[in-house]
Amino acid sequence: MRINILAFGIAKEIFGSSTVDVELVNDATVSNLKYLLEGQYPKLKKLATYMIAVNNEYALDGDNIHERDEIAIIPPVSGG
Repeated sequence: MRINILAFGIAKEIFGSSTVDVELVNDATVSNLKYLLEGQYPKLKKLATYMIAVNNEYALDGDNIHERDEIAIIPPVSGG
């Protein structure tokens, strides 16, 4: 299945775009997506942490991804 991923902050710089398309197998999990993205974009592994949101909610590694899900990469945020 082909999914579109929204990128924010430093993730946008790492991807070179605010969106990227990736191909995943059916029944893929968030963990599968992270593995794929970190293989294609090694700088992503250098982030201290980053979260993946599925349909506007933070997702756990074991959560499934479906073809029409909205996926976003949320980089670490600092504030003050």
